[in-house]
Amino acid sequence: MALHWVLALALVLMFGVGLYMADLPFSPLRLKLYNWHKWAGVVILALSLARLTWRLTHRPPALPRRIEAAMPAWQVRAYHATHGLLYALFFLVPLIGWAYSSAAGFSIVLFGVLPLPDFVAPDKALAALIKPWHEWSAFALAALVALHVAAALKHHWVDRDGLLQRMLPGLR
Repeated sequence: MALHWVLALALVLMFGVGLYMADLPFSPLRLKLYNWHKWAGVVILALSLARLTWRLTHRPPALPRRIEAAMPAWQVRAYHATHGLLYALFFLVPLIGWAYSSAAGFSIVLFGVLPLPDFVAPDKALAALIKPWHEWSAFALAALVALHVAAALKHHWVDRDGLLQRMLPGLR
């Protein structure tokens, strides 16, 4: 549960900073935010790996039978598909960003002290091809997060089935 909420907060903050910094003129603030964005991306990647490891070694509780029985089959399929796509994008977005940074010739030095290996050699043409992938995948992740939140709120306020309480600290 803690990994869920830490990752959720990190993703929301990361997306907001990404939107903000993309339109900044070249300045020390822009450089600082780009470095912070890269560091946060690596941390999110590590959190995602921890979350996936946890998920693979600790089976999540099944949907309560009464909730699953009340859901149309398409909602159950959407529930599973959304979770699968979220996990895929937890890895793809930062890895594509890392590849873009490498191709653009800007290595990642985690927290300014730990140089990370580049994915690819510097190549401006490749960087130009990769950059939109990072943006599109980040927007896809944001859209899936919004869908996930909307579904949780629908269960809470419309269905009133108690599903959201399963993920709120102290209410289990």
